[in-house]
Amino acid sequence: MEQDKSKIKVCVGLSGGVDSSVAAYLLRQEGYDVFAMFMQNWHDADSTLHGDCEWEEDRFVAEMVARKIGIPFYFVDLSKEYRQRVVDYMFSEYAKGRTPNPDVLCNREIKFDAFWDVARKYGADYVATGHYCQAEEIPGQAGYRILEGADPNKDQTYFLCQLTQEQLSHAMFPIGHLTKPEVRRIAKEADLPSAEKKDSQGICFVGKVDLPTFLKQKLASVEGDVVEVYDAYYEQDPLYLQQQDLLSTLLLPGARLERTVRYAPEEKILTSDGQPLGTSPFSQEKVSALSDGQLQMLSTPIAYQIDFETETYRSGKHHVKKTRYRENPFGRIVGRHEGAQFYTIGQRKGLGIGGHEEPVFVIATDIGANRVYVGEGHHHKGLSRFCLRIDPADVHWIRPDLCMQPGEVRRYRVRIRYRQPLQSATLILRESGLFILFDQPQRGMSPGQFAVWYDGQEMLGSGVI
Repeated sequence: MEQDKSKIKVCVGLSGGVDSSVAAYLLRQEGYDVFAMFMQNWHDADSTLHGDCEWEEDRFVAEMVARKIGIPFYFVDLSKEYRQRVVDYMFSEYAKGRTPNPDVLCNREIKFDAFWDVARKYGADYVATGHYCQAEEIPGQAGYRILEGADPNKDQTYFLCQLTQEQLSHAMFPIGHLTKPEVRRIAKEADLPSAEKKDSQGICFVGKVDLPTFLKQKLASVEGDVVEVYDAYYEQDPLYLQQQDLLSTLLLPGARLERTVRYAPEEKILTSDGQPLGTSPFSQEKVSALSDGQLQMLSTPIAYQIDFETETYRSGKHHVKKTRYRENPFGRIVGRHEGAQFYTIGQRKGLGIGGHEEPVFVIATDIGANRVYVGEGHHHKGLSRFCLRIDPADVHWIRPDLCMQPGEVRRYRVRIRYRQPLQSATLILRESGLFILFDQPQRGMSPGQFAVWYDGQEMLGSGVI
């Protein structure tokens, strides 16, 4: 017998945006006992770009939406929990030269944990959000699974990659089967106050921030050199040469190794839309036979060591004595920065470096030496890597029944950031960690970010790079 929906109490995390508004509206239309709760996660407006009234405006819109739908509205201040469990972690990671994802943490630690604790006190059986993803019970067995959202341009499963089975057991995603235009249409037809509201940007429930200003609240600014790395560096770097040689030995007969990634803007197609996984250019037998040491070597990022010597020279008609750096075949100092911890691999904006025909990207940071290394062009060798490693403690399986065992090798589709098309890869689990070997090189592989793997349309697990 189907359960009476009117006896099921659902708390909707109402943000003031159109997605959560339509989620609440649809649940109310389906007959659930719905109430809305708006959470404040941040008080400090000094680092936000839109002033100190952004969250107040969002709360006002959310309250109007709840009134329009005819559901109770509550306000909860979770700023203390958010600072302790998300922001402090962000500061800690950036201080180490890593790039955390606060939205992933916000979902794991706040929306489906701290927020859920409050919702239960109001009698909630479930928490619902406006994420574009789909969750369902696993056919024929106990447990739950997460599927990609129906809209390939809005799929948000990546942000939910750290959820547990217990969290999924009380989670609802009412708009996961809809596209964004359909959500807008429903909101307009229902005359919801948020129907025309633009999508929010920036850090989860904080708003759009100036990241360096935000980080400077706790991380000191210390000037250092920005060093451009030339191609010649890789022709003599032992680690780079070893990696390329080993990758070449893994190739199937007739397969060709692409050394750098082809540039494609991450704007349009985000899901595979049913496309096959594809055949790896690497022999799976040879990949399985790799030693832990070889896998560790493949997954190790290049550590740049370029020394610059100075020389004196005389300049002008008065022959004034000056000092300059001698030319170096491996690179040159092209600028200054205010702290290596404020930069992330793959970053293009905010470098302030001119005089190049092609864009310049961050390829590495050295926190100890306070150096930022950059390379020119989308095909720069330092921008691409084939293999990453996830520490055993950081491997998270959404489906514990499908977790890999040490020594096992599987083929999955993987993304290493939110707006990245899914990439075919081989996962190798060893006692020393989970290694992901991609079929094609990946640009901007940043430590601290989450790698997330999928089987078909289902998201299976994730881990911190």
